[in-house]
Amino acid sequence: MTTMFSAPEADPLSPAAYHARLDEILPLVEARAEAAEAQGHLTDDVVAAMRAAGLYTMLFPKEVGGAELLPIDAMRITERLAYAHGSAAWCVMGGNMEGATMAIYIAQEGIDTVFANGPDITISGNGVPRGYARPVEGGWMIKGNWSYGSGIHHAEWVHSGCFVTDQEGNMQFGENGAPKIIVCHHPRSTIKLLGNWDVLGLKATGSYDYVLDGMEELFLPAHMAYDFDIGAPVRGAAQGALGLAGYSAWAHTGWAIGVGRRMLDELKKVIVNRVDAFGKSSDSASFRFQFAQAEAKFRAAAALAHEAWEDISATYAKGEPHSQEQLTLVKLALRHIHDVASETGTFAYRQGRGAALRNTVMQRTWRDIHAGTQHILMADQMVEECGRGLLGIAPPEAPWTVFGIAG
Repeated sequence: MTTMFSAPEADPLSPAAYHARLDEILPLVEARAEAAEAQGHLTDDVVAAMRAAGLYTMLFPKEVGGAELLPIDAMRITERLAYAHGSAAWCVMGGNMEGATMAIYIAQEGIDTVFANGPDITISGNGVPRGYARPVEGGWMIKGNWSYGSGIHHAEWVHSGCFVTDQEGNMQFGENGAPKIIVCHHPRSTIKLLGNWDVLGLKATGSYDYVLDGMEELFLPAHMAYDFDIGAPVRGAAQGALGLAGYSAWAHTGWAIGVGRRMLDELKKVIVNRVDAFGKSSDSASFRFQFAQAEAKFRAAAALAHEAWEDISATYAKGEPHSQEQLTLVKLALRHIHDVASETGTFAYRQGRGAALRNTVMQRTWRDIHAGTQHILMADQMVEECGRGLLGIAPPEAPWTVFGIAG
């Protein structure tokens, strides 16, 4: 995670140029982490630096002015940012996921509104439905109480999932029996933050609950929403077919690799020179054996994730769509890297003793790892769906939705 990229290509949207800009801002990200943790959201200067570096828009389609990096290239950038500060990377990966899907799916009138001044926007919110939308002429009336708006303190646009209802508030269902859901996009000025982000980890993400500000319902034009299970993208390159199912897996995978790697590296710093009542810690054969096992487990999990994303990115680079099996492996790698980061992170925490008990980078990273494992995308049901796909018992042409294989 300490590799330097000091020779950017001429193209400012190339992966090398992104890494070079990241080299410049990572010291600031690290330096401001403690202050951000204390106040509950990222500091203004870090957000400004990440925006100037284009980190929030690296997956946005080129049609709206984004870099549209291949997923594996963008993921390696996220890993490095997560290594420096888990909360900073969490906000960036969330903004990319929500902004990219908005940019590939909403109608052109919505694109003209959101990107009127170019691609440099920040977006936050929660696409998992916690609101309700009833149809009206020209759009929807939405209301709700949403949670986990990571990065919303600095957002300009809000991304909110809503169950579709009739005029009496009865939920509507699709042909597959699942509730109908739309993802809505509205200005930050339309919501009020509830200021209740008191949590174990990811403290600096400012993932506040939010509600509409001063109104029971908000009118949302039809062009500012898309169907949760939408199929083909409206614009963008082949990778736009990832949809919410794939972009969400991309976001959390790179993040977990970065924070998991940092935890093991922090343990090495503690152990190598520590001498206690039992002698020099690194002289313990038992510890050395366990540490080597932890390294093998983590590196193998990261390698699986990189292999899955390199494969699917190579497919997109040829302009071809991904297969069900490719997305299944992406989903499996997502859960696996979290399981392994949790296991190896807890090993590091236990071995670190006081170094992890106190308010140190090691403690913060352990807390962040175990906040990340709480996300709904880590549910056991997701792995069950991976098993269904890998066994070949799912409909072979059925697409992945956010929570499983259709059909």
